[in-house]
Amino acid sequence: MKAICYIKHFAGLAVIFIFLTTGCAHSPVITSSTELPEGAISPESAGEEVKLSSANLSEISAKPESESNADEEFSDEINAGEAVTIADPLEPFNRAMYHFNDKLYFWLLKPVARGYSKVVPERARVSVDNFFSNLGFPARFLNCLLQADFRGAATEFGRFSINTIWGIGGLMDPAAGNDLDLRKQDTDLGLTLAYYGVGHGFYFVWPVFGPSSPRDSLATLGDYFLYPVSYINPWYYWLGAKSLQMVNETSLRIGDYESLKNAAIDPYVAIRDAYLQYRLKKVKGRIAKTETTKTQDN
Repeated sequence: MKAICYIKHFAGLAVIFIFLTTGCAHSPVITSSTELPEGAISPESAGEEVKLSSANLSEISAKPESESNADEEFSDEINAGEAVTIADPLEPFNRAMYHFNDKLYFWLLKPVARGYSKVVPERARVSVDNFFSNLGFPARFLNCLLQADFRGAATEFGRFSINTIWGIGGLMDPAAGNDLDLRKQDTDLGLTLAYYGVGHGFYFVWPVFGPSSPRDSLATLGDYFLYPVSYINPWYYWLGAKSLQMVNETSLRIGDYESLKNAAIDPYVAIRDAYLQYRLKKVKGRIAKTETTKTQDN
C-alpha cells in the first residue's frame, strides 16, 4: 500500500512534467539584468534552500550569515549586464499559482512561523536548520561527484562526518568554523544537469513548491529520493518533519519575501526575475568552481 501511495504521488508529477517539456513554446521573456544582493536568491524552493511558496521561498530570500557557501566567491564572475531569457507560455496559469502561493504564505505559513518563533528561541531554530541541512548531505555529495567536483565531495563528506559526530547529529556546524572552514557545497541535481548543458526550459510555478522550470522540476524529484526525510514512515511523520522544516526555515527569514514583493511594480515578474537571476548565478558559480578546481589539480 505504501508503494502504491508513492506511485500515485509521483504519477501526477510525471504527467505534468511530460506536458511541460513537450508543450507549446512562446517567445522568451527577457528579465531584468539587475544583480541580486549578496546571498540572496533559497525557493528551492528554491532545490536546497522565506519561501516564494511553501517550499521555494526560503531559497529566494536572503540566507543567514552562517549559511554562506563555497560558491559565493565566484558570484562576481557573472556579468552585471547579462540578461536572462526564459519563455513563459503558461503565464495565466503561473500567475494563478503565484497568487495561490502568496495567499498560502500570508494566511497560513507566516502566521504559524511567527507563532513558532515566539515559542522557540532563535538559537534553537538555527540548530534545527543545521540539522535538516546536514540531512541534505547525500544529494550534495552525489551531485559534487556527478559534476566531477571531487574536492567539493570530499568537503561535503568531511562536513557531514564532523557535524554528525561533534555537532551532535548536525545540530551545530563546527565544520564551518574558522579552524576547519569546510563550507557547504550549495548544489543540486538541477545544477548538475545545467553543468552538462541541459537548458532550464520555460518558466513554471508549482502550487506549494513555487517557481521552477522543467529542469529544476526534475531536480526536485531526483533530490526527493536522496533526502532521508522522504523515507520516514508512516506518511504523517514524514509530513510532520517536512512541515517543521518549512516553518522553521520561514521563521528565520520572515520579511524577505515581503520586501521583494512591496518593492516591485509587478510582484510576479519580480519573483520570476529573482528566481532566474539566482539560478543563473548558481549555475555559473558551480561551473567556475569546478573548472578552477580542475585547473588547480592539474
